[in-house]
Amino acid sequence: MTALGILKSGERRLALGAAVLSALTVVVPAHAADDSGRALGGQKPTVVLVHGAFADGSSWNGVVRRLQRDGYQVIAPPNTLRGVSQDSAYLNSRLKTIKGPIVLVGHSYAGEVISQAAAGLDNVKALVYINAIMPDKGESSASLSSKFPAAPITKAFKRVPFRNSDGTTGTDLYIQAAKLHATFAQDLPQQQASVMASTQRPIAQSAFTDKLTAAAWRDKPVYVLVGRQDRTIDPSLERYEAKRAHARKTVEINSSHVSLVSHPQAVTDLIVSAARDSEHR
Repeated sequence: MTALGILKSGERRLALGAAVLSALTVVVPAHAADDSGRALGGQKPTVVLVHGAFADGSSWNGVVRRLQRDGYQVIAPPNTLRGVSQDSAYLNSRLKTIKGPIVLVGHSYAGEVISQAAAGLDNVKALVYINAIMPDKGESSASLSSKFPAAPITKAFKRVPFRNSDGTTGTDLYIQAAKLHATFAQDLPQQQASVMASTQRPIAQSAFTDKLTAAAWRDKPVYVLVGRQDRTIDPSLERYEAKRAHARKTVEINSSHVSLVSHPQAVTDLIVSAARDSEHR
């Protein structure tokens, strides 16, 4: 073979090698996730869903399925329902383990928990309040709620004493099983509400008088969902909170207090709206 032939043969081999490498190249989608589930390229935030009183993380199941289908990394950590200080400290520690931007969502009592937990965390890009209570710094749920007519649920509580391991005592609040459907979840089937009554997690009564030491909604974008038929938190209070927080978006739907269960698509739509807005900030 001549020198020219050898040169052309080498060029052909280089061209073939380049073609093979090109065929094997993996193009990473803009919203792909690494092994930890963290979004690459900062395109999509992690959505953290925090449940409220009388519930657990499974109350978000319908929302979680929809968000995951849309490609979001979702975390629904437990809320111990022992009081704002303890619950927000726990949530704050969990949030600090998440890399990248976060959209933080709270239902009901979790509204005050996320407000305090997100204070000072720059990667929390938006706060979403679903049928939630949103006290300001120095306010409690009880003091804020007192500005509006008492919600029907206040006549449905069952008080049960408990004892801690150190000997201190307290009082847990449950919803009376026979009244849960009418005061908490009237837009769900009776049978589903009966299951919720049997599996409900109580909240310490003292949580309602805990005063917030910080209110992240003062300096973070806020999104609010109001349930027009809410019998646990007065809808007028929810509207007042949205206006006070200068919410970027407020959505009203014909829902009971548990809109995350009865109207998961509407709740998901608001969360996705907050997430998409955060991607452009």
